[in-house]
Amino acid sequence: MATEEGPEETKVGDQGMVTIPADLRRRLDIEPGDKLRWTTNEEGDLSIEIIHQREGVFDDFEPVDAGETDAAEVESEFGAE
Repeated sequence: MATEEGPEETKVGDQGMVTIPADLRRRLDIEPGDKLRWTTNEEGDLSIEIIHQREGVFDDFEPVDAGETDAAEVESEFGAE
């Protein structure tokens, strides 16, 4: 990806680590804990998808399918708060 000044370059370290340039981190809102998903196509072109991992109270919970509900029906059955 290029910036207004030109293309960005980084060096791959001994253990395969790469530093994302600060300008790109700011522009793409990449923060500590976010994940990068690396994929290649048949031509060998690399693409990177940013997976934002924002922490919050419910981050560790798995979603539960509650099915369809009707709030008015539930209120009449259990009462309002």
